[in-house]
Parts: sequence; C-alpha cells; structure tokens
Amino acid sequence: MSKNIIIIGGGIIGLSSAYYLQKEGHQVTVVDKSNFSSGASYVNAGYITPSHIISLAAPGMINKGIKWMFDAASPFYVKPRLDIDFLKWAWAFKKSSTAAKVEKAIPVIKDINLYSRDLYEEIKASNDFDFHYERKGLLMCYKTDKVGEEEWEVGQRGIKEGLGVKNLSAKEVEKIEPNANLDIKGAVYFDSDAHMTPSDFMSQMVTYLKSKGVTFYANEKVEDIEITSGTISKIITDKQELNADEVVLAAGSWSPLMTKKLGLKIPIQAGKGYRINVERTTNITIPAILCEAKVAVTPMDGFTRFAGTMEVAGINHNINPVRVNAIANAAKNYYTGLEISESEKSNAECGLRPCTPDGLPYIGKSSKCKNLTIATGHAMMGWSLGPATGKLVAEVISDQKTSLDLTPFHPDRTF
Repeated sequence: MSKNIIIIGGGIIGLSSAYYLQKEGHQVTVVDKSNFSSGASYVNAGYITPSHIISLAAPGMINKGIKWMFDAASPFYVKPRLDIDFLKWAWAFKKSSTAAKVEKAIPVIKDINLYSRDLYEEIKASNDFDFHYERKGLLMCYKTDKVGEEEWEVGQRGIKEGLGVKNLSAKEVEKIEPNANLDIKGAVYFDSDAHMTPSDFMSQMVTYLKSKGVTFYANEKVEDIEITSGTISKIITDKQELNADEVVLAAGSWSPLMTKKLGLKIPIQAGKGYRINVERTTNITIPAILCEAKVAVTPMDGFTRFAGTMEVAGINHNINPVRVNAIANAAKNYYTGLEISESEKSNAECGLRPCTPDGLPYIGKSSKCKNLTIATGHAMMGWSLGPATGKLVAEVISDQKTSLDLTPFHPDRTF
C-alpha cells in the first residue's frame, strides 16, 4: 500500500531512503535545512569500506582520547566540556569499548558494508546514473613496525571474515602505485573496497528523484514535531506544516534535537571531519589511509581529496587551521614531493558525522513512536552504508522482511 512519507534530512542516508521508498511506490518528500549541496555527505572521503570492520568504540580509544585531548592537531580530539548529553555519551562509549563487544560487531559491520557495496554497483548498473565509481581496494599505509603489526592484525581478522587482504612491503606497494612516491614501510591492502566522488552521486540522485516525483523542500528547518498517542501527527517547519503516514529521521548529527521533541533518547555526538581538495595531478590512483595520521586519501573525478580527523566538540562548522595543517602535513610526510598549498588549505571544508557510543548506526523503528523510522548514527561509514540503510528503511516501512537482521542497529538498544 502506498504511503505518504516525509524524510527529515537530505544527506546520503535521506536520499538513499527516498530512492528505495519511491521504488516501492510510496509518495516521498525530503526536507532539509540546507540546499542539498553541503554537509558531511559532500565532504567525506567517498569510501565504500568492507575493510573497516573495527568499530570506533574500540579498546584503547578512551585512553587515546584522553591523551590527545590536549593536542588540537591529534587525529581524535575530544573537546572537554560540561555537557550532560556529551558526558552520558562518553560513559556509554567507555562501556562499549570492550574486546567482546567489538568482536561481536565485526560480522555485523562487514555484512552491511558488503551489502551496501553491492547496492551501489546495482544502482550504477541500472544506467539511470553516470557517477564516478571505482573498485580499486584500499591501502592502509604505515610508517612504523608497530602500526604495521596492528594493521596486519586487523587484516588477518578480515581474512577470517572472507575479505581479500595482503600485507605488502614498500616495494610491493610501489608496483601497484608506481608514481605516487609513497614514503612508507608497507601497507595492508584490502581488495574489497571501492571509492566514489560524493558530489557527483548526490547531485545525480537529487535530479533522478525529482524526475520520479519526489518532492524536495530545501533551506527548510524542522522546528517542531507533534505526536498524538505515540504517532507523529504533524511536522512543523519554519515555512509550513506537513502531514505524513510515516516519517524517516535521517538528520545525522542533528537527529537528537528531533528525538528529544519526541521523548526519545538516542545518544549521538557530532564528530567533525575536514577535507582538502587538490585539483592538480598527484599521480595517486589507489585510495589510501595514512595510518599514523588517520588521514584518508581518495583519487576522485578530477581531483584528489585528503580527509580526516575526528573532532568531538559539539555542533559547529568552525574550521580549525591546526587540524587542516595536520592533514596537509600528513600528505607531505607520506607522499614525497607533495605539498598542499596555502590556497588549497584555505578552501578546506568540514562536515559533522553522527557518532553512536558503540560504533553501530541506528536503523529501524523505536517502540516509543509507531510511525517513525530512525536512520542515523553512521559516523565515518555514512557514505559506505547509504544504500544499505535506505534499502532497509524501505523494507521496514513497506512491512517487508528486512535483508539484514536489524537487532544490532535497534534505536532502543542500551549501552
């Protein structure tokens, strides 16, 4: 049965949900406070990452976070602040950072990433789009033996999960990436990963959805949500009032602002990431993560993107030049002769990634609201998990059996 559906949020999760919902015959409206051309979905590294099987809430991250708290250039920076929501999230993060919980999450993270990659390739093969998509794998590049051992340990765990992984020496890396001038000891190579140019996909998806009758309300902020007997009865924006049979919350880092209005608690903290675009020849052809610096490098359509850092400091889009410089310095340290210019650094942008305490997104219905489906909290895997999340959302709303077990992603789970 066709339903009238409002999606709050027009990033990769919102658009992917709209894509699969309209395919099921539903009437879809997407509302976003931006103009569908900015945000985390446009400034991310563009990775599809089955390789990223270890959740953000890994053992040792709390200690690293405390150590790096006083270094604004560190890869993972947590701004100390007396905020009750942040403190509750930090405590839940600490409780989630155990070896047992990380181990339990590994197959869950792997399966949804592989499923999402298959869906991207299915969308690409539909001939409705002409976006950039390449599957060249991912190099986890390291400069020290210690980090190399840590990365190979993850690689071996990936092999157990059925992923194709190799531990390459510097000379072996040079054979597959001969002109990039990498200055490294070696790299763990995952052949499972793919990469894209996010802005290409997003603009084409908006155009496609409009052609299929999806309604878009840009630059429109949701100010209130009315709920009656456990059901959302009205969405109130700064411009109008909207009614719907079903509501999808895909507002990323802003999602808790919406759920608070409904009396729901879904712990999320915004993790700011930065990107620098280099629009000149770099001779980089294979995506890489510069492990010690936690910087991602992606050869995109016409430029190379350097992205990274995780800054948990609340919702803001302030550009910290110290963190931008850290990314630029990492590029120079790993790629001999590559110097990111001041003008390139001055054009850096940032995006906010919604981070849950256990590193798994929220996907599904809360028992506290009958017609709300939550799809948020994807942290650094938002781009990778877009189509899978959208497909699962459509299955939930269409009362179909879901392609994956949603229990690990339940919005009501405790930490």
